[in-house]
Amino acid sequence: MQVKSHIGLHILTAVALSLVINFSYLLLPIITERGMAQRGNREMSNVEQHNSGTLHLSRDLHGYIVCDCEERDSIYVSAWQVNSHKLQDGDHLCFSSHRAWGDTYTEQQLNDAHPRLDKVFMRNGEEFDLDSLYDRPSRTVEFIWQIAYYAIISFLMLLILTLPQRNGGYSNKIFARRVLLVILIASAALYLAPVTSFRNGVMRIVFFFSADAHNSTYLIVLTKSLFMLAVTILYSRIYFLMRQRQAIVVENERLKTENLSTRYNMLIGQINPHFFFNSLNSLAMLIRERDEKRALEYIDQLSYTFRYIIQNGQSHKTTLGEEIAFAEAYAYLFKIRYADKLFFDFDIDPNYNGWMLPALTLQPLIGNAVKHNSITSKTPLHITIRTVDNYLEIENPKHPKLDTEPSTGIGLQNLNSRWQIISGREIEIIEDDNRFMVRLPLEVPNS
Repeated sequence: MQVKSHIGLHILTAVALSLVINFSYLLLPIITERGMAQRGNREMSNVEQHNSGTLHLSRDLHGYIVCDCEERDSIYVSAWQVNSHKLQDGDHLCFSSHRAWGDTYTEQQLNDAHPRLDKVFMRNGEEFDLDSLYDRPSRTVEFIWQIAYYAIISFLMLLILTLPQRNGGYSNKIFARRVLLVILIASAALYLAPVTSFRNGVMRIVFFFSADAHNSTYLIVLTKSLFMLAVTILYSRIYFLMRQRQAIVVENERLKTENLSTRYNMLIGQINPHFFFNSLNSLAMLIRERDEKRALEYIDQLSYTFRYIIQNGQSHKTTLGEEIAFAEAYAYLFKIRYADKLFFDFDIDPNYNGWMLPALTLQPLIGNAVKHNSITSKTPLHITIRTVDNYLEIENPKHPKLDTEPSTGIGLQNLNSRWQIISGREIEIIEDDNRFMVRLPLEVPNS
């Protein structure tokens, strides 16, 4: 689905790239540099712009134009010009000429050489039009072929470079292999590019095209292919970076939603009806016993417990001192319910009261200890909460119930996940036949 949703974007990018390749001003100096140099030399060395004379061809099909004026030398016409202009022996031409030019000749040699034919204006009294000699494809046809060819090749390269990788990840090794593949495609495209032959006006592919040494067709096609390759690789990297950024945003939104859901479920699970009804039953028992003092204290501790759960349900971290105060109030509710069968031993170094830990950590641990152990007069349960070497330890002996409730371990997994997200550390679980202990790493408060 992701590939299909981006096909349109790749097509638009490929067409835009093809337009840039064929009409970019960056390519214009490269394409016209040789022509500009030749034109400059010609304009500086042109003899009279309009001369006339008669063409005489030799056996090897190059020829000389004998000027009508008495003081002018004959004008050299190359075999290529004779063939491309379809000139014949005895043609009377009106033309312009230029002096010989070249970097490999001395100035004296250039001065002694015959002037060269530059452009033919009239032949045998009629206006001369070079383009009319050939059935060349129209400019529109050439335009469509050039745009379509480079757009298709660009789209194919973009499709290969932007294919989703396994598991939605990003591997530099896989990307390097794809780059190598598109380099091979670009190399093949270099030889299959359409070009138009000036001599016969036929559109051919580069592989079957032959040009003289001064023709810049090969340089043009090479420049287009290299430009296309560079832009597609750059685009694919930007595309993957955007995809990764989009994935991060989506993942963050998912985590936010999951976090809100987890908080809600945590509150619902912590203020569950079973705990609430047990608390009311314990309070009713104190009222029936007419123990007004303990009943009022029980109400105070119950109120504090619910208030702490509600207030800290939206908090990530709290201090150890606040969490221990909550644990003491929460433990008091259990001690009233189990009378002299449940005991809590708090051994907290006051120096750790300001250290940080995720809020509402002790509530599920105390609840699990009560839930999974038998609590009777013969086997009372002692839960120890202490600080040791920057850790908070919660330990209890194991007294399994006769009718044990199945444990899924989800509570401890969720607790460990919370610690990893909030503090970046994991909890330690130590368990044997006789005891169960959870060690929670405390975080030094920010000074």
